[in-house]
Amino acid sequence: MDATFWATVGLVLFFALIIYIKVPSKIGASLDDRADAIRKELDEARKMRDEAQALLSEYQRKRHEAEGEAEAIIAEANSEAERLTLETNQALEEMIARRTRAAEDKIAQAETQAIAEVRAKAADIAVAAAEEILTAKVKDKVADDILSKSIAQVKDRLN
Repeated sequence: MDATFWATVGLVLFFALIIYIKVPSKIGASLDDRADAIRKELDEARKMRDEAQALLSEYQRKRHEAEGEAEAIIAEANSEAERLTLETNQALEEMIARRTRAAEDKIAQAETQAIAEVRAKAADIAVAAAEEILTAKVKDKVADDILSKSIAQVKDRLN
C-alpha cells in the first residue's frame, strides 16, 4: 500500500461521492437550464429583430410618403409662385398702362389749357389794340357803338 494506491482510492471515493451527491445530474440540469435560457434569449432576440424589421419597414414607408408629400408641396409652391409672378406682372402692366393714360390725359389737359390761355391772351391783346385804334380814329357815340360791337364779336368768335 503505497501512495499511488491511496491516491487511487481517494480518487475513486471522490468520484463515488460526486455520483452519490448527483453532481453530474445537477451539472446536466444546470446546462439544460442555461441552454433553455439561451434559447429563450435567442427567441426573444428573434422577436425583437422581427419587430425592429417591421418598425424599420414602417418608418421607411412613412419616409417615402413624407418625401412624396414634400415633393407635392414643393411642386404646389412652385406653381403658386409662378401664378403669383404672372398675376404680379399683369397687375404691374395694368398699373403702368393706367399711369401712362393718366399722364397722357394730364398732358392733353395742360395742352388744352395752354391753348385756351394763349387764345384768351391773344383776344385780350386784340381787344386792347382794337380799342386803342378805334379811340384814336373814331370819336363820340359812333366810337362807343363800334367798340362794344367789336368786343362782342371777338368774344363770340373766340368762345
